[in-house]
Amino acid sequence: MRKERGRRRRKVCNFCVDKVESIDYKATNKLARFITERGKILPRRISGNCAKHQRQLTVAIKRARNIALLPYTAE
Repeated sequence: MRKERGRRRRKVCNFCVDKVESIDYKATNKLARFITERGKILPRRISGNCAKHQRQLTVAIKRARNIALLPYTAE
């Protein structure tokens, strides 16, 4: 028996859907959704973000970590 190999639907960027211009580092509840329980930033292929918003997201997460709004590692 062969496994079914269906094509998955492309994930849509949450920020493009909401028409977000820039991602704010102070919105920690929104940023925390894109971090694993280990504290790593989710890659684009998993989060479904577009390249532009993924770059903004990474910068925002790093800024929030720098001023202790988000943890670097798991608790």
